[in-house]
Amino acid sequence: MEQPKIHPYIPIVIGVISVSMSAIFVKLASAEAGIIAFYRMLFSVLIMAPWFLRGYTKELTTLKRRDWLFSSVAGIFLAFHFILWFESLNYTSVASSTVLVTLQPLFAFVGTYFFFKEKITVKTIVAGSIAIIGSILISWGDFKVSGTALYGDVLALVACALATAYFLLGQDVRKRLSLVTYTMVVYVVSTITLFIYVMVKGESFGPYSSMDWLWFILLALIPNLLGHTLFNWSIKYVSTNVVSIAILFEPVGAALLALVIFKEYLIMTQIIGGLIVLAGILLFVIDIKKIFNFFKKNA
Repeated sequence: MEQPKIHPYIPIVIGVISVSMSAIFVKLASAEAGIIAFYRMLFSVLIMAPWFLRGYTKELTTLKRRDWLFSSVAGIFLAFHFILWFESLNYTSVASSTVLVTLQPLFAFVGTYFFFKEKITVKTIVAGSIAIIGSILISWGDFKVSGTALYGDVLALVACALATAYFLLGQDVRKRLSLVTYTMVVYVVSTITLFIYVMVKGESFGPYSSMDWLWFILLALIPNLLGHTLFNWSIKYVSTNVVSIAILFEPVGAALLALVIFKEYLIMTQIIGGLIVLAGILLFVIDIKKIFNFFKKNA
């Protein structure tokens, strides 16, 4: 496999920080979920278009039927991931929604095992389990067994499954397709899907306040073009499992931002949960054998 010039974990870290801002921008916008998702993707496509048209259009002729199919389905999954997740933020807190939408290892471990025959190691299971436990603890006090919060939780969980499917499809296509072309195809399909969804729902394309337009553009620039694009770059070199584990850090960043902006104060279980998430991620990333051998050698 082609080796990247920089370690894939560096873009993944930057991507996680970027997507942590997504829930905040959505919460600040006053538009409906479908509209927010549509403009997020539309602006992403418009910003990427000049770059794509300058040097990547010829690559479209090399796409096989499998590539078109997988990229198109990935775009549809991404569209409905955004719709359901953004909608969940209307019913539950930033912490709860972000926690549930980032529980992707639950689906990624199974998906990569069946579709890519990737071996699930004990270390992966332990690290993923620790991080998932930490994610649940982050918003333990906010989970509810009935009412609107439960509805929001279910929406976020389904959005999580769709996001994992999106990454799994991308892991296959990105082995053969450049980052720019793959991202452009997926984003265009996602934008068209969202346009049809908004038309069917009868949601208004405008007018919106200047602040709403700012949140739409920031959603395109930071979580999408910086965050998701870096993830799409990374899955050429690492497994979807790696990205899914790293994304578990997103609730930590989102919870801290929600504290500052919305005064959603953290309780002790959320703080402890954040530390546990970090521990799970570190366990997954760090090569324990190398560290053990290093200390043994230098003892």
